[in-house]
Amino acid sequence: MSLHRRTALRALLGSGLAALGAATAPAARAQAFPSRTIKFVVPFGPGSGTDTSARYFAKKLQDLTGQAVVVENKPGANGFLAVKQVLAAPADGYTVFIGSNSTLAVNAALFKELPYDPVKDFSPLTMMMRSPAMLVVPPAAPYGDLKGLLAHARANPGKVNFGAGSAGYQLMGELLNDMAGVQTVHVPFKSAGETMTAVASGTVDYAFAEVTAVLELARGGRLKILAVAADKRVGNAPEVPTMGEAGLSGFEAYTWVGAMVPARTPAAETARLAELFTAISKMDETRAFYERLGAAPMTGGPAQMHDFQRKEIALWKRIVTQAKVPLQ
Repeated sequence: MSLHRRTALRALLGSGLAALGAATAPAARAQAFPSRTIKFVVPFGPGSGTDTSARYFAKKLQDLTGQAVVVENKPGANGFLAVKQVLAAPADGYTVFIGSNSTLAVNAALFKELPYDPVKDFSPLTMMMRSPAMLVVPPAAPYGDLKGLLAHARANPGKVNFGAGSAGYQLMGELLNDMAGVQTVHVPFKSAGETMTAVASGTVDYAFAEVTAVLELARGGRLKILAVAADKRVGNAPEVPTMGEAGLSGFEAYTWVGAMVPARTPAAETARLAELFTAISKMDETRAFYERLGAAPMTGGPAQMHDFQRKEIALWKRIVTQAKVPLQ
């Protein structure tokens, strides 16, 4: 073989190997990911359903990958603070936003302008859970059921108030106003935990909150549950009637939790996280965990979560319009 041909062959072989290396680099990088600590950022305080889900998934993700997973609570400003932190972090897959119906759907319906786009700024990983909201009042409230609360509100228009730790719970309260024909006043709080403290102390007259934030307090005598906003009673509180059974037919309201990464995150890392999160959501242990809390896992991957999120935004926009809720 001539020197010229040997040189050409070496050049061709070298370029082929380079091309192969370039093609396999993303796959190799994804295979090695994650290789260090992952952070979950939660837009609500400890004790919320979002926080509970984040800590459960953090433990399972740590078990699957062998890497530490930390949960950071960043409550306040309708979730804007947490969103800002996530979007400002390096988009490398090591910062995950554990969002909810409030931050990922309701805010898009309730605010004239958002400092983020819940669809365009994020890439979905998977749904995590769905939980029906419960309507709670102070233990010393003069009414013992939903009909009593509504009668009290009708007799005192504009004087009865409800607490909400997020935009989602605010819209549940506004929906109750619309469907029941009452006029009550929204009082904002930073988290579900703060809201439940306000209800327990009688600072506000009632509130909606997820099952996970309510049951322990109710069983300790600090809250009174009037109804669950679902189509059927929940298994871990079978004594609590649905809103329909309590006197307001057709009222249903759920909270949900899902995981996102910034849209700028490389596809390989996003796909690997989605694979891990979806695997956790489908575990029998995960179903049992949520059933004990009166919730249910949601097992859709990125495509299903994307479709679900868009439908939720459309739903809450319709409710805002229907209930004539002023935009913030």
